[in-house]
Amino acid sequence: MYENITLMDYLATRRSVPAFQMCEPGPDKDVLDAILSLAVRVPDHGKLAPWRFIVYRGDVRAEISQALLTLALEKNPSLSEDMIQVERTRLTRAPVVVAVISRAGPHVKIPEWEQVMSAGAACLNLLMAANAHGYVANWLTEWFAFDERAFPVLGVEPGEKVAGFIHMGSTTFPITERPRPDLKEVVRYMGEGE
Repeated sequence: MYENITLMDYLATRRSVPAFQMCEPGPDKDVLDAILSLAVRVPDHGKLAPWRFIVYRGDVRAEISQALLTLALEKNPSLSEDMIQVERTRLTRAPVVVAVISRAGPHVKIPEWEQVMSAGAACLNLLMAANAHGYVANWLTEWFAFDERAFPVLGVEPGEKVAGFIHMGSTTFPITERPRPDLKEVVRYMGEGE
């Protein structure tokens, strides 16, 4: 999809694909290792690596999705059949899902906010690295990213937070553009260049 184009062309056309539009194949172990190797190349003040990755592949995706459905039904026993199906497929929509886990915490020199932003940068690098290897990707945070009851099922440790779930795979759907912000609405110049 994005292979063999310039970085400028890529950035001008980068687009997330909805997870429900993904299909096999996803990246195999070797390609996934290459993607993860690129993902760790992010700004990281103090070289703390205040994040880690959890990779969900194969049958474990369905097992975790079923456990998430159980948790969702505990919270809302009257879920519609459509929502039950959504919950049942949370991690099976894409062939590979990578959780980016933030381990940000108090540090004598490095503000926690900088550590959190480093985890966000790792999420974006995962998207771009997946695209660079010819796969589509999407960065999602869903209810279970914020519900600590789900953390043991997902492999998230106490004190950690989920920065996002990066879904990766292929697609047969056309990749369409969406509206982007007008620079006049999001940019303010101060000094030269006004």
